[in-house]
Amino acid sequence: MPKRKPLGKVELELLQAVEQLQPVSVRTLAEHLADKTGQARTTILTTLERLRAKGCVTRRSIKGVNHYSPRVAVSELLPRIVDDFVQKMLGGSVSPFVAYLQDQKEVDPDELAQLKSLVEDLEAKQALKEKRKKK
Repeated sequence: MPKRKPLGKVELELLQAVEQLQPVSVRTLAEHLADKTGQARTTILTTLERLRAKGCVTRRSIKGVNHYSPRVAVSELLPRIVDDFVQKMLGGSVSPFVAYLQDQKEVDPDELAQLKSLVEDLEAKQALKEKRKKK
């Protein structure tokens, strides 16, 4: 995936809505988001065009009305967004995030199982790297 400019919170929320409703007109998107975000139609249009310039959405005319669709699935963008956050906000360390999780009163059991699985995968990858270094 080519390096793209980072997405802001509003852009990500809008992209998620576009993915859910695709292909979607600005009017439909504005109606859908009216209660959630209260963004004006003009703000939504401006944000859509920023997303289009960043290569995240496409625009095509259907019966004379522009409709937007995601060019990249949000699930493909999330790892890059998380990496940007870790690098820029946490100085490249995940330790502050782990400390945050420790302070939470409750973590969903399914999410905890996923985290355990991820740690096991990381440990296996690390062990494999160490094994290759020794050779």
